[in-house]
Amino acid sequence: MKLNYKKTILVGFAFFLISAFWQAYDSIVPMMLVNKFGLSQSLSGIIMSIDNVIAVFLLPLFGSLSDRTNTKFGRRTPYIVVGTVIAVVTFFGLSFADNLQLAKIGAEGGESFYEQVFDGNYEIANAEYSTFNKTSAPEKYTVKDYASKVVKNKAYSDLTEDEQNEVKSWYKSINAQYLKDHTSPETVYACVDGVYKTVEVEDGKYYYYNGTEKVEIKKVDTRNAYTNLVTPAISKYAWEKTLSNPTPLVLFMLLLLVTLLSMAIFRSPAVALMPDVTVKPLRSQANAIINLMGTAGGMLVLVLGIVFGTGKAYNQHMSYTVFIGAVCLVMVIGLVAFILTVKEKSWAEEMREESVRLGIEENKNENQGQSEERKLSKPEFKSLILLLASVALWFIAYNAVTSKYSLYATNVLHMDYNTTLLLAQGAAIISYVPVGMVARKFGRKKCILSGITMLTVAFFGATFMTANSSVILVDVLFVLAGIGWATINVNSFPMVVELASGSNVGKYTGYYYTASMSAQILTPILSGLIMDLVGNMRPLFYYATVFAAIAFITMIFVKHGDSKPIAKKTVLESLDVED
Repeated sequence: MKLNYKKTILVGFAFFLISAFWQAYDSIVPMMLVNKFGLSQSLSGIIMSIDNVIAVFLLPLFGSLSDRTNTKFGRRTPYIVVGTVIAVVTFFGLSFADNLQLAKIGAEGGESFYEQVFDGNYEIANAEYSTFNKTSAPEKYTVKDYASKVVKNKAYSDLTEDEQNEVKSWYKSINAQYLKDHTSPETVYACVDGVYKTVEVEDGKYYYYNGTEKVEIKKVDTRNAYTNLVTPAISKYAWEKTLSNPTPLVLFMLLLLVTLLSMAIFRSPAVALMPDVTVKPLRSQANAIINLMGTAGGMLVLVLGIVFGTGKAYNQHMSYTVFIGAVCLVMVIGLVAFILTVKEKSWAEEMREESVRLGIEENKNENQGQSEERKLSKPEFKSLILLLASVALWFIAYNAVTSKYSLYATNVLHMDYNTTLLLAQGAAIISYVPVGMVARKFGRKKCILSGITMLTVAFFGATFMTANSSVILVDVLFVLAGIGWATINVNSFPMVVELASGSNVGKYTGYYYTASMSAQILTPILSGLIMDLVGNMRPLFYYATVFAAIAFITMIFVKHGDSKPIAKKTVLESLDVED
């Protein structure tokens, strides 16, 4: 018995396009909501959780509906095609609603925008205030006073008229010069060894006065001038414009809702297709290939983000039309590849025939050509509940980190989060296939427990990271987390659908996503509340460590869901783990 890798890769194109969408969605939609429409972090967080709320209700529904669907194209394919087409159209339309708002706020350098914000006494908060020490950085300033502190180290009211004009001119130059030409203004307010100082730029080098002499700085964080001065001011200005004319936001929300509903139509059917065409003992290996395809889609979008500069501070108010168009093109290419190569109905029938031939417990339904649904025993039901609880717990841990790490890396570690996340995903993509093979030999449960252990160790190690930590050490921890997450992901979904019969795989797929999506609704709110109560972001990795450790405990008590042994009458590779 051997996995058909080519067939599995082709089936994986559905998950490829799904992951491409979600990577783009998670990257740019929060920036649209905060930077373009001026929504608060809490309000944008609520909107960002809508997809998870929709998923909790609709993923089981469409998974179950696809179980009962019977077309000449198969059970899952119609949902994949229809959902993808609608999502591509509405997601691309989202960029035009965003452009309407961008034109309203004129954030790309309009004179009136800068005059109104600068002269309007906009009060802005220092995002790094509670992360470093409270004596070295201001908590709040008006825009004009903050700019005066950066350039002249004085309050605006203490400046002469010429100095005030100089400060105002500098403020405008941040977007026109620093942000567009990628060159620093003559003076920046920067973090030097954890302390904020007024830093001069001369011939591309940074200097500050230590009281007696001019000292060159080899490493300086100049992001503060933009992220603490321009971005919050634009967001407040944008919110005023949104309140004065909410039409672009209403259009944006309608398109966003349709896009999320469209993605919900086919997520469960797309994932359920793998077990439809793969015999049970090979599903961990097949799921490894599916996850590899999904990670490839996400990484491709990250690369597109680097190419288009979506993660750059100076592009927070860019138009995303071209970037979203490129992502939609990737999704369409994935869909076309899927349609032209995947023969769902014939492949599913081949799987059922092979299962019967190998003596795997699947009773063929002659009328429907599907397996009859069976009722779980009490021990199996208990295992299912514990398994779903474990899924929720490790998603609570992992999603808290992924949803907050970009802010954590920028504000606490002063590191580029894109590089770290790419390394983690790279480690995962290399691990998927070997992990699937190991699971076949040693069992899914043992692999998951080892994956949770790696994730817990990585998160606990990350609690000690600071701005002075070795970049190599941080990368090693995230590589370990990537391998651990891959080990968990490859085996958890197959354990859930192992308990299903052929006719209700879609329903069990829905159960899996209900658990994971419920966790992803809860964890941004809960982790954010804890960090707000403490006053900084330091609890993030402690929080993740605790929930990962609890997931290990619940997983220990799961007794069902490992791949079943094959009857000895067949010539097969032996499996070590029995149900």
